[in-house]
Amino acid sequence: MKTKLFTALAAAGIATAAFAAENPTVGGAPMMADMTIAENASAAPNLTTLVAAVKAAGLAETLMSDGPFTVFAPTNDAFGMISEASLNALLEEGNKAQLQQILTCHVVATEAFSTDIAGMIADDGGMHVVPTVGGCSLEAYMEGGELKLKDENGRVATVTTADVDQSNGVVHVIDRVILPGGQAG
Repeated sequence: MKTKLFTALAAAGIATAAFAAENPTVGGAPMMADMTIAENASAAPNLTTLVAAVKAAGLAETLMSDGPFTVFAPTNDAFGMISEASLNALLEEGNKAQLQQILTCHVVATEAFSTDIAGMIADDGGMHVVPTVGGCSLEAYMEGGELKLKDENGRVATVTTADVDQSNGVVHVIDRVILPGGQAG
């Protein structure tokens, strides 16, 4: 069964940490499996907005803790889809609770590599609901060989780099910011 799943994932173009020779890079920066999510994200040039938001929300220490976590990490370009005024407002001290909720909607309280997620999708008939730490429910599914996540607003994020192994979990880089239900961006 595991061989069939790996074959299906390989055919779909999803590299997995269990079978990959080395950890993927993020934004051209090497990601070290012995470093935490927060440490590695700080080294990735395409995750600087995420890192700034995590610091503004007071969540950096959490992402340095033991975990395990799965983080769906939006790139700078993903944050660029949000208006500059809205993003700047979110980063203000008075909006810390809202920023924390948005960011924790990108975090799952377990370690789930793409093979795990693909298995859950297959077991659930093509779509698997993923509950996040922030109380959001994401719909995970495969489309065109890509792992997709739909948030409660119908916004779809695509995993662009899967299975970035960390000492306290795994990161999947995504191309869209996930928002809690009822929030537009």
